[in-house]
Amino acid sequence: MDRDDVERRIGARSFARLLGDWRPPDGRRLAGALADRIRLLVLDGRLPLQTRVPAERELATALAVSRTTVATCYDVLRDAGVLRSRRGAGSWTQLPADTPGAVRASPFSPHGDRSLFDLAHAALPAPSPHLRAAAAAAVHDFDAHLGGHGYELLGLHALRAAVADRFTARGVPTSPEQVLVTSGAQNAILLALTALAGPGDRVLVEHPTYPNALDAVAARGARAVPVPMGPHADGTGSWDLDLLTGVIRDVAPRLAYLIPDFQNPTGALLDDAGRERLVDLARRTSTPLIVDETLAELSLDGPSMRPVAAYGAADSPLVLTIGSASKVFWGGLRVGWIRSSAAMVRRLAALRASVDLGSPVLEQLVAARLMADVDVISASRRAELTAARDHLLGRLTEAFPRWRPSRPGGGLSLWVDLDEPVSSRLTVAARRYDVLLAAGPRFGLDGAFERQLRMPYTLRRDRMDTALELLVAAWRGLDHVGPAADDDPVAVA
Repeated sequence: MDRDDVERRIGARSFARLLGDWRPPDGRRLAGALADRIRLLVLDGRLPLQTRVPAERELATALAVSRTTVATCYDVLRDAGVLRSRRGAGSWTQLPADTPGAVRASPFSPHGDRSLFDLAHAALPAPSPHLRAAAAAAVHDFDAHLGGHGYELLGLHALRAAVADRFTARGVPTSPEQVLVTSGAQNAILLALTALAGPGDRVLVEHPTYPNALDAVAARGARAVPVPMGPHADGTGSWDLDLLTGVIRDVAPRLAYLIPDFQNPTGALLDDAGRERLVDLARRTSTPLIVDETLAELSLDGPSMRPVAAYGAADSPLVLTIGSASKVFWGGLRVGWIRSSAAMVRRLAALRASVDLGSPVLEQLVAARLMADVDVISASRRAELTAARDHLLGRLTEAFPRWRPSRPGGGLSLWVDLDEPVSSRLTVAARRYDVLLAAGPRFGLDGAFERQLRMPYTLRRDRMDTALELLVAAWRGLDHVGPAADDDPVAVA
């Protein structure tokens, strides 16, 4: 047993809240349903690996079920490799050997089994055609860097200048000294959190929000303070800035993490007035804003918005803008950046040495080449994604007439209201049909959003159609759904 096994545990009451509404409608097969829910929590990261789970009697009391139910559930999870136990010491979560993707190729793999349909990740499956040319050219650029040590805490000047030029073109004058290159957007988020928040500090987040950001907040030991996204006519959600202002004044968070461009997962887009108000709020309350703009280049229904920093914070250390090469160019290009004041960039660079020693030089050179063609590449991506979004919306209307999907003006995914709180159960059922989903609660706190499901429109059309056929079968297999009546058909392709 290692040190982490002893230190990481979850109490019975906290576990019960995390499980949410896991019971089948008919109240039968409780042990199987409980095992399915715990396995889902482990696989999608809501229950971290190497976490000690409550004892059988404690969990049975918290869930108001028999100890036999919990004991049977734990036996099932041990057999499935989700739990490992040591007599007299307890049981810990682990990743089962048969996790989808561990023994079969990814659906995005160029070779091997394509039997998995990945609707859990909002990522483009194929790189931009420009990537190969940029990679070939970058190999020649690489020679000039081989005489040095290769450690660049700030990032290569060529890429910092290219990113700065892009910000300037989008409406916020930027110098290379205001840009720090990171190993992807997630690394940027974690670095910013490390600089600005400590254990126990409050971090304001939208609710729902990007799950990996929630994980980063938790990893830092900070506490996420959720501010609900309000309803909007197109289903995407909207910001209640009066509520957000009140929470900042009442809670005094150390910082706020926000996604104003095609918010993940709702797809909402913050308008000019809202962006100006955010900057004013940050200035008046001295609350730093981590502004995630990784989807900003993927506007489908109109021109892109100006960066939040363009609304009076071009040189302010209170606005840290996160960007990424992965959403437009390719997910495997692990290059991101932070734009802020030059002083804040220097502060982040000094801190970075304790996290890593810089991003890979060759990948930075590739990204710098691609940034020169970002307008052409993003225009092509937008055309592909607009067609894919509209196709998915049409197919969902046919196959699931009671579902209410959003119609986002950009980004990579829909936020779907399932009309029933069954998101986690559907996610478990869909896995049996080789369809991977991201359940709504993955994007929230304390089991929220069981009525919602995020659905990316990034699969190739033929694979999306097949995935939806399988999803219809999984949906109809849930306990609450019987065979379709003659007057209520479920259309499949």
